Amino acid sequence: MRKAAKQIIVCAIGLLLFCILCRFTLFRTYTMQIPVPERQTARFAESRIPPTAQMDGPEIARVGEIRVHSNHISVPIRAEHAGVADLLILDDQGKEIAYAPFRITPAGTVIDLSSGGFTGDTAVLMAVTLFWFAVSAIMIWHYFQGKGAAYYTYYSIYYSGFSLFALVTAILMLRITIMHILYPGEYNMFAAYSTINGASSQFMVLTMPAVILFAAAMAVSNIELLRHERRRVWNNTLGLIVSGLFIIGEAIGICLFSRDFSGSEAEYRILNTLENVYATIFVYGECMLAGSVVCGITAARWKPALDNDFIVILGCWFRRDGSLPPLLKGRVDQAVALWNMQKELQGKEAILIPSGGQGKDESMPESEAMRRYLIREGFSPDLIRPEAESENTFQNMAFSKKIIDQINPDGKVAFVTTNYHVFRSGIWAGQAGLKAVGTGSATKWWYWPNAFMRECAGLLQKRWKQELFLLFLLLVFFGALSMVVG
Repeated sequence: MRKAAKQIIVCAIGLLLFCILCRFTLFRTYTMQIPVPERQTARFAESRIPPTAQMDGPEIARVGEIRVHSNHISVPIRAEHAGVADLLILDDQGKEIAYAPFRITPAGTVIDLSSGGFTGDTAVLMAVTLFWFAVSAIMIWHYFQGKGAAYYTYYSIYYSGFSLFALVTAILMLRITIMHILYPGEYNMFAAYSTINGASSQFMVLTMPAVILFAAAMAVSNIELLRHERRRVWNNTLGLIVSGLFIIGEAIGICLFSRDFSGSEAEYRILNTLENVYATIFVYGECMLAGSVVCGITAARWKPALDNDFIVILGCWFRRDGSLPPLLKGRVDQAVALWNMQKELQGKEAILIPSGGQGKDESMPESEAMRRYLIREGFSPDLIRPEAESENTFQNMAFSKKIIDQINPDGKVAFVTTNYHVFRSGIWAGQAGLKAVGTGSATKWWYWPNAFMRECAGLLQKRWKQELFLLFLLLVFFGALSMVVG
């Protein structure tokens, strides 16, 4: 993540230098786009007598050739001295038909107070657009750099989730940049500021159909889950709760974004800031969820290389008679299939490590139940090294590592769990110092979404302080931006 942050900072500095270079080499004249009623421009066209421009105030700039368009007049001006003045547009009778206030800084930059434009603003828009495309590209590149055991990190969630936000923002900026170049009178810098300022709210609106579809699918799967597992009502309603929160969140967003406002400029800035803060919180949740889903699905579809020295099988609840329920049986069968395929294609026999201690309501350790099943499947006890002390996934990995280190510390390791649990298990493996790649066994379609949602919650729960800090930084940035450019 630090490498990605450094690359983003380098891009930002490079583009800033690009803006400065363009400003003082290519953009030394600023063209003011002054709105004029169409009847006035039509009259100029009929009389063929162009309007004139006059400086109201100190002569701080030179005026170039005036051009008349369908609904506005463009006037190029070049800075001479620092100061503030109004540019008046007069008709052929010397009557004022429009004016535009502007300011010139000591550095010679013209600032158009009526449209928000300034000398070199096109270069700035291009730089901001390139910056967001660069951020998206950097995140996507780092996401695909994570392979094997290196993929199981929280950074993979950030890269996959927030690259989407950066890409959408870049596309929005590209659109406003092109429109500003082609139609500067209609798409001035205030429109560009609004696009940058409202990036979160626009992302929220654009992704609304996908969010509603996701919430509906999650609700359907949870209803089906409750039909099959009525005894665990509370645990099986997380998806319904999340679906409801997303629907309510989108509804609140619609109300905020479509409101009519009448009041002072200060009140507008405050309400606009609150709107963007809300959108930032919602979009942050969207990106984290999207990143978790992408990483979870990708990890579940991976197939480890067929040269492993050890295969760790993560345990879970089993029946009182010692038999394996479908969930645990699926894990063990997946490990058996991996072992057999590796044996057939590579001739290599991996050591199986069923991992899991004994719960309060269990008649034996989970590892023992799996060991007995493996022996019934024809495996020699010499190929099975149970780990019977662990109480959670992290301990599964940490205690299994101790066994591996005693046999072959440099051995290659694969782990097997249920598909929705692969990515989170991989993170625990990394934190336990175990370099391993996972594979997942299938589960019923109606069970997967709710279980995976619990996995997402579990992932983020362990980093709630870091998540809150990152969210705070985003809120400060977009909140301050809203107050400044409103």
